[in-house]
Amino acid sequence: MGSGMNDGTNILSEMNDRSREVFRRVVESYLSSGDPVGSRTLTRAMSEKVSAATIRNVMNDLEYLGLLGSPHISAGRIPTQLGLRLFVDSLLEVAPPDAEDRAMIDETLGSNSPDVGSLLDRVGAALSGVTRGASLVLTPKHEAAIKHLEFVSLSPERALVVIVFGDGQVENRLFTPPAGQTPSSMREAANFLNSIVEGRTLSEMKTVIRREIAKRRQEIDTLARELVESGLVLWEDEGGRNERLIVRGRANLLNADTKEEDLERIRSLFDDLERKRDIADFLDLTESGDGVRIFIGSENKLFSLSGSSLVVSPYMNADRKIIGAIGVIGPTRLNYGRIVPIVDYTAQLVGRMIGDRTER
Repeated sequence: MGSGMNDGTNILSEMNDRSREVFRRVVESYLSSGDPVGSRTLTRAMSEKVSAATIRNVMNDLEYLGLLGSPHISAGRIPTQLGLRLFVDSLLEVAPPDAEDRAMIDETLGSNSPDVGSLLDRVGAALSGVTRGASLVLTPKHEAAIKHLEFVSLSPERALVVIVFGDGQVENRLFTPPAGQTPSSMREAANFLNSIVEGRTLSEMKTVIRREIAKRRQEIDTLARELVESGLVLWEDEGGRNERLIVRGRANLLNADTKEEDLERIRSLFDDLERKRDIADFLDLTESGDGVRIFIGSENKLFSLSGSSLVVSPYMNADRKIIGAIGVIGPTRLNYGRIVPIVDYTAQLVGRMIGDRTER
């Protein structure tokens, strides 16, 4: 939750009951109305009778601690980002979602469609409708058979892999390509992978590539053994990622045609081995890339605003493995007490529904 959380917890333990109540009431009033809160308003709400002057002093202390701020010189106070973080982590009272919110989510997700994609689309729409915020849905990575894939170079440090699955789903994953890769080497990798795809999953393709690498290494070993034994060549970094076969006394070698042919064959096998290793790297990075699709249930482009909040919860499959996440994005002035339980409830529901589908 960020380093502010630990600092905030310490701050809270050092505050007395009055300071804590003032702080809690300022935050709750701000989250409910969006307006700064003044000392006069608080004197009427406090559980003990205190003067406006006393409350002003407490508010000054809270401002000094970085928990409250003043938007205008004469206005009341609003919570700072640290204040909101402290409130959400330590003082937020979360009740189960109310019956109306629960019914609305249950109704939206009540369809028996086997398509997980359309289920998650409905989740996004339901969360947006119930919370009046933008919804965020991170879908589980697909492990279905692949029909085709393409690598797209976005910059030297960023690439996109577009994976078309046999069931028609398309996934885009961002990853950082191995150093020194060019658009043409990415095309070559994609061409090779598409040639062996044959309805395999990513994991199965990795197994095929590893077999290819082992086969090439064995062929090179067999061909090179005689040359190594004769002292004409030697291995450098043998078996390592950067292994090389160093030719010694090349002039002597040129007199023997068979040796030269062997050397050419080894060289071409080596080139092939390097390419296969690069492709294996691509597959590793593709499999661990950011396999998320984002659905936003509101037109509000809140990602570009620093003053926005995201309430997010992972959801799990039947094996208790996290396979995705859902959340709500809105202004920092979210009704956290209502939205946190809604997100939590929806995540648990989605996990159960996806579990039911995969067990069928």
